[in-house]
Amino acid sequence: MIKIAHCVNYMIYVIISTIVDNVEKAFGVGRTEVFMSIKVYNVLTRKKQEFVPLEDGKVKMYACGITASGNAHIGHAFQACVFDMITKYLTYKGYDVTYVRNYTDVDDKIIDRARQLNMDPMEFAQTIMEKTDKELAALGVDRPTIQSKATECMGDIIQLIKTLEDKGYAYRADSGDVFYRVSAFERYGSFSNRLLDNSIHGVRIEVDANKQDERDFALWKAAKEGEISWDSPWGKGRPGWHIECSAMSMKYLGDTLDIHGGGKDLIFPHHENEIAQSEAATGKLFSRYWLHNGLIKVNGQKMSKSFNNGILLQDIVGKYNQDVIRLTLHQNHYRSDVNIVDGMFEQYEKKVYNLYKSFAVVEANAADFTPNEESSIASEVEKAFVNAMDNDFNTALVIADLFQYGNRLNKLINKGQYQDALDMVYILRKMYAILGICQQDAKTVVAQIKNKYLDLYGITEKEIEELVEKRMQYKKANDYESADKIKQYLATHSIEVRDSRDKIEWDFLIHVNMHE
Repeated sequence: MIKIAHCVNYMIYVIISTIVDNVEKAFGVGRTEVFMSIKVYNVLTRKKQEFVPLEDGKVKMYACGITASGNAHIGHAFQACVFDMITKYLTYKGYDVTYVRNYTDVDDKIIDRARQLNMDPMEFAQTIMEKTDKELAALGVDRPTIQSKATECMGDIIQLIKTLEDKGYAYRADSGDVFYRVSAFERYGSFSNRLLDNSIHGVRIEVDANKQDERDFALWKAAKEGEISWDSPWGKGRPGWHIECSAMSMKYLGDTLDIHGGGKDLIFPHHENEIAQSEAATGKLFSRYWLHNGLIKVNGQKMSKSFNNGILLQDIVGKYNQDVIRLTLHQNHYRSDVNIVDGMFEQYEKKVYNLYKSFAVVEANAADFTPNEESSIASEVEKAFVNAMDNDFNTALVIADLFQYGNRLNKLINKGQYQDALDMVYILRKMYAILGICQQDAKTVVAQIKNKYLDLYGITEKEIEELVEKRMQYKKANDYESADKIKQYLATHSIEVRDSRDKIEWDFLIHVNMHE
């Protein structure tokens, strides 16, 4: 009966989703505008549709987090930034969001790495999690509502496996392992659009002679000698990867989630398996919407250990401002892959520097002004932002808009229109907080990036000011040859000099060498 139940639930959901979409197109009706306008691409239905949570005004969202087996890399940061952005935008739209992100803190890789380091695996995992938390915080990623660990949900995991065993979806092998019986779940493969009989061969399948079918996957792994383990009805052991996320998400969010997310590399087998085991246990739809972010490429290649092209999070948070990194990650639509090419961080570093320079000028000259959030400029920026983000969180468009606004801001500065300029800075700071950017003190960011490059170019601000003053004196004395030598000397240190009638200004250059 349970097979029929979960098939019926799934079909009802798809039918109702289609009806709602068609009614909206025909009549433009719905609930209040703040909750009505967001469209998301739902991997479950393979189409873009209106986002309607199970409970009006509330969102229950789960995103697969990080396995604490080593240092976090930029792919982990991308996933965290995407769902941080989604959480913040849904909150802006008026939803009460409960966002759960997990850590997998018990796993084969964790055990192996801890053994290599002669460390307790739980101590090792805790060290990695604390380090990752600090690195994500440096990117302005907020902590989720609930940060779950697999080891804190062991009772829930064991109970879920027991339910599956009682219903005939799981079996204990002679080895003590417990496996999920894939053939018992009729819709297996439909989420990832794979044919059950031929799709999974060679795709991250663990070969195990104890399985009744090679397609089955482990729910519980019997403990090996000396390994960390927990007591269970099947003996000492630990959970398989897939069952952890099902148990953790349902523990905190209930049988049916509004949104389940993660990288698109998790669609199969991880999310396919989550659906199979969750819906087999409850007879209910597991998640109404499935959102998947793209992957990271480096100079056109998939980021992987085999290519030795990984970008560790610890390396970039120490080198680049958080806005630079988040702009790089949000430059494309979240469902697209991000191809990080040489010079890309420097490209966005230059943009961030120029934008914050403009912010600093406005905030210094409009210190006695009060921003008007309802001005025409503020309303225009907010409307454009919302229109883009309502369309499946289109960060690529809002980032392109941001730099256009930067150009407009400079024109307002040049005209001395500081009230309009302040209104624009205010609304940019408000709206782009959703992407985790434009939130820092402008003068501090400008100084940090400037000092970084002056150190790189081997020259101090004091030296530059003294040379600029000498150049001005030479020009006043009509000694243009000496004045030009100073300009040429500064150019060798990547310092650009700009002359005007009564003063000389300077700035450093950020050299950007990019290739596709």
